Amino acid sequence: MHIVLIHQAFVTLDEPGGTRHHELARFLTGRGHRVTIIASPVSYLTGRADSTVMMRESDDEQGRLKIIRTYTYEALHRSFVHRVISFLSFMFSSFLAGLRLKDVDLVWGTSPPIFQGLTAWSLARLKRVPFLFEVRDLWPAFAIQVGVLRQPLLVRASEWLERFLYLRADRIVVNSPGFIPHVTARGGRNIEMVSNGTDVTMFNPNDDGIDFRKAHGLEGKFVALYAGAHGMSNDLGVVLQAAKQLAERPKIAIVLLGDGKDKPALVNLAAEMALQNVYFLPPVPKSGMSEALAAADACIAILKPIPLYGTVYPNKVFDYMAAGRPVILAIDGVIREVIEKAGAGIFTPPGNPAALAEAIRCLADNREEGQRMGLRGRRHVELYFDRRLLAEKLAAFIEEMRNRD
Repeated sequence: MHIVLIHQAFVTLDEPGGTRHHELARFLTGRGHRVTIIASPVSYLTGRADSTVMMRESDDEQGRLKIIRTYTYEALHRSFVHRVISFLSFMFSSFLAGLRLKDVDLVWGTSPPIFQGLTAWSLARLKRVPFLFEVRDLWPAFAIQVGVLRQPLLVRASEWLERFLYLRADRIVVNSPGFIPHVTARGGRNIEMVSNGTDVTMFNPNDDGIDFRKAHGLEGKFVALYAGAHGMSNDLGVVLQAAKQLAERPKIAIVLLGDGKDKPALVNLAAEMALQNVYFLPPVPKSGMSEALAAADACIAILKPIPLYGTVYPNKVFDYMAAGRPVILAIDGVIREVIEKAGAGIFTPPGNPAALAEAIRCLADNREEGQRMGLRGRRHVELYFDRRLLAEKLAAFIEEMRNRD
């Protein structure tokens, strides 16, 4: 079976960012399928093109997994208008690349950005094959609540496109149970959940991360680490405010690992606040994330206090749990239910730096309990959120879609 995935923000295991689709694609090729991924050479974290992947194709050793990088306007983080132009440029270039592919059995579109969903639908219909539409975020609803999408005409057009794709997908897949009511209310049908999760084999909860600590001057510290994007949704200003309240505890280090549009402003803000306990580290590829998380004593997951963010299953939370580290969770909603069911961390109200600082203090003063939380989290993801188990579910209904066609 030849599966084509249209995914502008696709990330491989040797790049920083979420690697859900690379892991799923490798599982599918392991079952004998061919997967072609049409992606952008522009990093979603930095907004810059990666010279090592620009405008080229790459294959795995067996020839079953092919990645095609197509032209994308390189201005993701300049402004909202430039961001939309970037999305549209990939929409058209990926469509042209998809037209050249032969013997396609299924086209898989993923959102956000939602525009590439239109590419996937168009290719599926032209090639007369099933269209699988994946909802990873509730776009444009998230953009509207954050305040990024305001112009009434664009709002209406985006909501129309969202409903158009839901109604025309042969099957819809969501990565969080919190998305199902929203998608259903807008006409979605044949909805499957393949939740976010993690490849537990990539993480060793017994690793102490000593080399990573030495490399970054973190020896002897209690390390509370955030790993991921530094963008407007991530509310990392609250983490800096919490760090300010922890200034009297010099043995506590707040580590912000990653990149994104807001990182320069956060670095400047930390300098203005004279924070000596905050460490900004560059992103690492997924293949190096195990070592980074092993160096942490606790891991932070945070989003802005926006109601719709209560619907998400952030990938990073499952990586934290697989690494056997307690989660300090400043996100309410369905992911809070996971952490509390597992006994894997401490919930703090979103947008509350005092509560976040207190949770960090609590774990710094009770390290053995933090270790127990981490191990409980590891056991929970092994049972319910192992990427291999989730990939098997995805493969089963993709194969069923082909058989029904």
